[in-house]
Amino acid sequence: MKKKNQQTLFSAPDGKSYLVPFILITSLFLLWGFAHGLLDVLNKHFQGVFTMTKAESGLVQFSTYIAYFLMALPAGLFMKRFGYKKGIILGLCLFAVGAFAFIPAAFLHSATPFLVALFVIACGLCILETAANPYSTILGPEESGAQRLNLSQSFNGLGWILGPLVGGMLIFGGAEDDPFTLTKPYLLVGSVVLLVAVLFFFTKLPEVQLEEEPDEAAMASEAASGTVSIWRHPQFVRAIIAQFCYCAAQTGIFSFFINYVTEADTSMTNIEASRILAFGGMALFMIGRLSGSFTMKWLSPARLLAWFALADAVCMALVILSAGTVSLYALYLSFFFMSIMFPTIFALGIEGMGTYTKKASSYIVMGVAGGAFAPMLMGYIGADNMATGFVVPLAAFLYILYFAWRCGKSSNP
Repeated sequence: MKKKNQQTLFSAPDGKSYLVPFILITSLFLLWGFAHGLLDVLNKHFQGVFTMTKAESGLVQFSTYIAYFLMALPAGLFMKRFGYKKGIILGLCLFAVGAFAFIPAAFLHSATPFLVALFVIACGLCILETAANPYSTILGPEESGAQRLNLSQSFNGLGWILGPLVGGMLIFGGAEDDPFTLTKPYLLVGSVVLLVAVLFFFTKLPEVQLEEEPDEAAMASEAASGTVSIWRHPQFVRAIIAQFCYCAAQTGIFSFFINYVTEADTSMTNIEASRILAFGGMALFMIGRLSGSFTMKWLSPARLLAWFALADAVCMALVILSAGTVSLYALYLSFFFMSIMFPTIFALGIEGMGTYTKKASSYIVMGVAGGAFAPMLMGYIGADNMATGFVVPLAAFLYILYFAWRCGKSSNP
């Protein structure tokens, strides 16, 4: 009875504290949030410096998120063989290589080498996310996994604030036609990432072993010949689709936020819009994750996800209507309701997967590829009027609502 009372959010079954590993892992969420936040500034800047259309500037997101689709399974296999720590160090090294590749890319005065550098960064980010998301959920009691992941993702939200803020100052603060302005934030983040990689190298992290559940043990012989049994979990399958939809919606909204705001208010400059993105949208995003983590103490993750998906669908409908100030505030508010979606879908998707957790994590991370296609589609639909492009995230949120509703009815039916 005494042991049960001592259980905390970061307690191992034997009572050992996982707080320090949790803090280290959470620092990774901050780093990749910063990297993703920079993309939203790059998208608008590429339209000017390389004279791209809205649809063409979507290649910034495509080169990033397609890496998740290509690297997710190799990342999972690497983690299965070598463990979380080595996977994290590899991810950080690729992250740094891609960031420093912005220097030679600037000398070539073309968008292509920058897109290649972004692809390398994203390969590193994919490995980090494949490791850090499930690692965060298992650093404590199983029933509080979604709460713990949302807490970690709150710092991801802080990274999303710093990305457009720092990127806006360093990139939009320079000459619009100077590709060397693109290198400044990446030199900064590359240096920080290298320091973090060194810290992880010299820090001992527990390799948490996942216990095999009885139902999984019964199918062990069948699983040995392939991955058939993993697809017997409908909730996991729906989670992949939901994650694809969420990443499509999130990436599309983030990418064209500056376009939408500057079209709605022609007196606003790009750097002013990037500050609103940082302090308005991204701040609400972080607040949503922090409050969502604690709200899950009283409201189930599936039910909270359903309410937030419904609210975001309403917000997108208002954005499409182009109703002036009302639509702008709906766009800002959508960040708050998006906040819990990625970690909650992820946690619900790997729920009850037992020894297949790492493999399931890889497949769910592949869903991030939704972010590769949505910006180009939104840019094409909204070529003349950006508001119409937001029909894409509207459809995505409706599916997430369906996913949450099914999760609320039963767990892994």
